[in-house]
Amino acid sequence: MPTVLRPPSSPLRHHHSGRRHHRHHLVPSSLFFLPLKPLSLSPSISLYTPFSSSSTSPQQLLLNSQETQVDFDKWDPISASGFAESFNFDDSFDSVELKKFETQAVEVRELEDIPDQWRRARLAWLCKELPAHKTPTMVRILNGQRKWIRQEDGTFVAVHCMRIRENEAAFRVYKWMMQQHWFRFDFALATKLADYLGKERKHLKCREIFDDIINQGRVPCESTFHILIIAYLSSSGPSVLDEACNIYNRMVHLGGYKPRLNLHNSLFKALLGKASSESKHFLKQAEFIYQNLTSSGLEIHKDIFGGLIWLHSYQDVVDMERIAALRAEMWSRGIKESKEVLVSVLRSCSKDGNVEEAERTWSKLLSIDGSPPSQAFVYRMEVYAKIGEPTKSLKVFRRMQEQLGSTSVAAYHKIIKVLSKHQKLDLADSIMSEFINSGMKQLVPSFIDLMRMYSVAGLHEKLESTFLRYREVCHPNLTVFNIYLDLLVNTSNLSLAEEIFHEMCGNVAIGVDSRACNSILKGYMTSGEYVKAVKIYNLMRQKKYDVEIESSLMERLDYVLSLREKVVEEPIRLKLTPEQREVLTGLLLGGVQIRSDGERRLHAIHYEFNEESRIHSIFKRHIHDEFHEWLGSHDMMVDSTADIPNSFTTISHSYFTFYADQFWPNGRPCIPKLIHRWLSPRVLAYWYMYGGYRTSSGDILLKVKGSSEGVVSILKALKAKSLDCRVKKRGRVFWIGFLGDNAAFFWKVVEPFILDELKELLKAGGDSNGSLETQCINFDGGSETDEKNSECSDADTS
Repeated sequence: MPTVLRPPSSPLRHHHSGRRHHRHHLVPSSLFFLPLKPLSLSPSISLYTPFSSSSTSPQQLLLNSQETQVDFDKWDPISASGFAESFNFDDSFDSVELKKFETQAVEVRELEDIPDQWRRARLAWLCKELPAHKTPTMVRILNGQRKWIRQEDGTFVAVHCMRIRENEAAFRVYKWMMQQHWFRFDFALATKLADYLGKERKHLKCREIFDDIINQGRVPCESTFHILIIAYLSSSGPSVLDEACNIYNRMVHLGGYKPRLNLHNSLFKALLGKASSESKHFLKQAEFIYQNLTSSGLEIHKDIFGGLIWLHSYQDVVDMERIAALRAEMWSRGIKESKEVLVSVLRSCSKDGNVEEAERTWSKLLSIDGSPPSQAFVYRMEVYAKIGEPTKSLKVFRRMQEQLGSTSVAAYHKIIKVLSKHQKLDLADSIMSEFINSGMKQLVPSFIDLMRMYSVAGLHEKLESTFLRYREVCHPNLTVFNIYLDLLVNTSNLSLAEEIFHEMCGNVAIGVDSRACNSILKGYMTSGEYVKAVKIYNLMRQKKYDVEIESSLMERLDYVLSLREKVVEEPIRLKLTPEQREVLTGLLLGGVQIRSDGERRLHAIHYEFNEESRIHSIFKRHIHDEFHEWLGSHDMMVDSTADIPNSFTTISHSYFTFYADQFWPNGRPCIPKLIHRWLSPRVLAYWYMYGGYRTSSGDILLKVKGSSEGVVSILKALKAKSLDCRVKKRGRVFWIGFLGDNAAFFWKVVEPFILDELKELLKAGGDSNGSLETQCINFDGGSETDEKNSECSDADTS
């Protein structure tokens, strides 16, 4: 009889043993059949990392601690209030499923039951050798056995690797088997391997086998669906939650399975574990989970109701009837409405303008807690603003100050926005002064509201004085400068408008967009500065901005262009500027990818930014503007920072061939041999902004992927610039550390090229203020390398 997969403690029997044993079924290892507990953390945080359990990668700490960049053109003080915007689950929400999954056993022979002595010896040798090697060597070894190895032999080796917990090796053996002419699909083997990989949180490899099962016309086991979903939820990445939802839906529709309670709860918790701006897009999925819970007759936790109401309250168009139905269902089940549920109802009323329901909810909230949370006051202000009663909103604001003894940033933003919208000039200006004197930050959205208020009222002097006041207390902002530029153009103050426009072009923290270019173009055309107008027009063509000026000015511009020597304009040939070449070099060192076609003739630059990083949320706007003319039409058409995706790609172009050959030969990152010639201060600055971190002690870390020889070249080049550093390798990533005084000297070199908005976050030394990486990499460990000692391999050691 064949045996099923044995516990890892079962030793491999020696092939020379003279004893014969009957083949029998053994009990599977209990480790692999323990129930999976639902996750108790955000799906964006990985449970499996290449770092040790006692340390955390800088990127993960960055995820935990950074804020999201605010788009001031679509500023909403309610959703961007500084309050915890993810739903708070009760500790009792997590549940544990004790029932084990039933899976088909994998049948393999015992080694001593194989009749041929030489075959036993070869299998024993393969079982010993393969787990010790990386993929290329393993494939070479297996290719050398093609003359004799068959399906049952490959299965034996794969099963042995799983017994000793070498699941990566088992996966490589299985993938090699699939390429052989004798391969026959083994559902039990594929299921067991997928489950083992999923339990190690290797979601990509688990998904690959999951897809293989489906491609064979089979439906994966319930355990495979369950484990793969959990693996996705416990992994980091931009689309893991979407994939988890997709697998969950297929589990119900394709497999016909009824997911277990802990899986429902884990996925629901992950949906609400992100910020409201992201979670609100998962409303349909959350409703689908609720429907499955109801149809399965499972116990529905109170946080399922609270979470659904929370999601509904963040929708752009709130379904008050659905919220009322959920509240009625809670009442029928004897579930009391918590404070968070009532705050969600208030949020819904603030969008719907339902004053009566808002006041009833407010009374209930006061009965639960005599001191309501500050965001509840903000929602009441919004309710009265919806019905056109800004004075009542102001009364709520003053009552909040009296009752709580403090005022939140969101409350200031909201009341100034309300008063500005209703042209309450004196009141808005008075509260703005109060806001500035409070010492709070995030003043820019309120300055924008004030400037727009004065623009509508035609009070140009007040608008200008507000702009000058803004420059004294805030960092540069594109929207503010655009409002002021429009004022200067509309008042025919072209000389100052030109000065402001050049300042915007020269300051990377501000930059220019389509609106700024159209504004200054209008000014030049109105004043008859046609030569300058043509220059701006050419800039807009280069950046691929649409020309949006009055029809009469557009006709005049067409006439001016027709008078040029070349009536038929040649299309502008894309070419990187010297600054763009340096920027791109720094970004490629920091981790930007290059995607090539099959013949490697055309290449595209793929930028990917961490959606939960405050630094990246600011930095992506600058990169989007810097390479605007190289972007595809879809990525180019964005109205504001909030619309800029977290990943975008340039058009495929032969101009990037040089960078592909130097930095991404054979589709893998590489450090060019001539890198020592290209490490200018600007390159180092952009490398730092994209792929660097500042530790809690003020040290600076840069990460790079490539060979140890390439890293040595970088070290020598830095040494030549008097930049002393240390290097340590973690997996395929090298960490270059500038410690102590070396960090301060590095900062002096790169500071002129760092965005103004990022200088406080990236400056060497001082306190990180909770905005940056706080975990130091220990450069004194045995695996470090430096200029003299750089014995590192290129293989993945994670």
